[in-house]
Amino acid sequence: KSTLNLHLLLQTLSFSHCKIIGGREAVPHSHPHMAFLRIQTLNTTELCGGFLVREDFVVTAAHCWGSSINVTLGAHNIKEKERTQQIIPVKKAFPHPDYNSNYSNDIMLLQLEKKAKLTAEVSLLKLPSGHSQVAPGMVCTVAGWGRIGQNISTTKLHEVQLEIQKDKECLSRFKEPYNSTIQICVGNPKEKKGDSGSPFVCENVAQGIVSFGQKEGTPPSVYTRISSFRSWIKKTMKFFKLQAQD
Repeated sequence: KSTLNLHLLLQTLSFSHCKIIGGREAVPHSHPHMAFLRIQTLNTTELCGGFLVREDFVVTAAHCWGSSINVTLGAHNIKEKERTQQIIPVKKAFPHPDYNSNYSNDIMLLQLEKKAKLTAEVSLLKLPSGHSQVAPGMVCTVAGWGRIGQNISTTKLHEVQLEIQKDKECLSRFKEPYNSTIQICVGNPKEKKGDSGSPFVCENVAQGIVSFGQKEGTPPSVYTRISSFRSWIKKTMKFFKLQAQD
């Protein structure tokens, strides 16, 4: 019951799941690792981003949990039935066991019902190595679907480049405790944030996951630091070996 209450609380939080403000439309299929998530909760449908890390596993934010989730891979325009698209239901969701309503450990693995077929439009995104470091001043990319302005929505994949900020920018900004060992502070004052669950990609490696920001979208935002969760991701996926007989 407490888990259910937590999810109900998350669904009523006021910031938007889906926003790419200050970006531009991506070249179609230039982010072939991107996953579009349609999440059924008790009384609404939520939308999140995610990314493919193995033929049968997608990584997203833990607050993107729902009672049932459908994953669309290989999409550019999610309103069109593109021949490149693969729509696969989620078999089982694994939110991080220490995830809580303060958005700490905001990471989740989604096991797909069947393996995705890897194509030019559907491919895997690399996870960071254990010693991988990102530093303030680095500029990385976030892509996603959803709103591109205060009341402007789009169905096409958009991308935005954002700069990593010093930890103090987030420590002073958020009531939620900011923890630099498991989180990254991202976004220039002139730029806005990306879709929840979408990867923060630095030199073709997933370094962060869009977690939370201020309600009005003013940066900086807080992203989950993937390198801190690498062993949990590997361990969880190893437990579910690829099903050869799919």
